[in-house]
Amino acid sequence: MDASFLMSVLFGGHSQQLEGPPSLTQIVEYLPHALLVFLVVFIGFLTLKDILHGMRRPFLNPNTWQPLQLLDRKVLTHNTRRFRFVLPHQDQKLGLPVGQHISIRTTLPDGKQVIRPYTPTSDGNARGYVDFVIKVYPEGKMSQAMDSLKVGETMDFKGPKGLFSMEQHGSASKIGMIAGGTGITPMFQVAMAFLKDSNNTAEFSLLFANVTEEDILLRDELDDLAKRFPKTFKVYYVLDKPPRSGWKGGSGFITADMIREHLPAPSKETMILRCGPLPMMEVMKKHLDSLGYPKEQQFQF
Repeated sequence: MDASFLMSVLFGGHSQQLEGPPSLTQIVEYLPHALLVFLVVFIGFLTLKDILHGMRRPFLNPNTWQPLQLLDRKVLTHNTRRFRFVLPHQDQKLGLPVGQHISIRTTLPDGKQVIRPYTPTSDGNARGYVDFVIKVYPEGKMSQAMDSLKVGETMDFKGPKGLFSMEQHGSASKIGMIAGGTGITPMFQVAMAFLKDSNNTAEFSLLFANVTEEDILLRDELDDLAKRFPKTFKVYYVLDKPPRSGWKGGSGFITADMIREHLPAPSKETMILRCGPLPMMEVMKKHLDSLGYPKEQQFQF
């Protein structure tokens, strides 16, 4: 770069008046201008770097499988784990719309591929990583493969997938939720998206069924939501095999009476979301139909 040009930039076009090196007084006089030039150039460099490295483009691609490395594996219970995968760029978002899910693919030791759908539990606005809370089943091919994954190893991801949309289902002001087991993850995702919005007025009521108390996924997170948003989020746990003493939730299976008592009544402002094992969901649909909830006000993940 020509020295006279650089001097004119740093000293506001006065370089022709300078004879020899600038004096200390001249440097002090024009230092703010020089700093401004440097700041503009630096910001431009960072912006260009972000664009070139795709840091502002969401990670997910609905048409292409992409690998992610396992960053961390945390044991939550005897059969529940939290898996954290790192995105390619620290400032990159996942790009998953609320209420939708991701397909995860892996190859087993025998060469067969396994693909399963999962809903992340990390905040949709999180950057640089994505979390999944998954129950490990003895015969679950994908959950066993994930549980044996070592930090630094990869699995393939593709998405978004799913039919839920905030535009179509996000206008209800009274939202009832019925979840069974791992079916809690999309419910948690949707509730979080609404509740973290300071302008939210929607009220959430959740019926959450599990076999034992130890099986309750995301219990700490759900109880925290109920504590932080007592007027807009309520949860009622139902256990097939409750503790012998001290249990304050429901026992057995979710019944029509439980739905009537704990979820919002049918109305134009009501939407009922459900997710869980298929046999359970078939029974829940019958309960909801019998209680007068219109088909268009029910959504199953």
